[in-house]
Amino acid sequence: MHYIGLSSCDTANGPGVRVSLFVSGCTLRCKGCFNPESWDFEAGKPFTEETVETIFRYLDEPYVAGLSILGGDPLEESNIPVVTDLARRVKERYGDKRDVWLWTGRIYDKHADLPLWRWVDTVVDGPFVEKRKVTQKGLWYGSDNQRVIPIHAAD
Repeated sequence: MHYIGLSSCDTANGPGVRVSLFVSGCTLRCKGCFNPESWDFEAGKPFTEETVETIFRYLDEPYVAGLSILGGDPLEESNIPVVTDLARRVKERYGDKRDVWLWTGRIYDKHADLPLWRWVDTVVDGPFVEKRKVTQKGLWYGSDNQRVIPIHAAD
């Protein structure tokens, strides 16, 4: 897997201050996508153990609420194993002290059997539809057909 971005202090992609990972690769290619450079599976840098250690270092900061995984699309078949492993490692290391949010252009219900969801707290699903684009600030989605689905409620 490759990634095109890693942010240590993101306040736009989920609640609170977050670490955000933008993975490469998306075959959906939604018209009006905010991140078309991420469609290429080879875009950016290779995702390595060093990348994971950097993410952990960022997540160790006490003011960080959690990890956001965006794309591209984390649910591209080639991304799923690495994304699942990363989410698992984050939850095993931090438990409920850090949440994991994931954005996908795919419909959650059609992929609800993925082991990945054991480690994800919230998924934002659905393809971006340009004619349904939202401009209101503070929403976690780009078009009004997308859903914010809490998978695991905070204890």
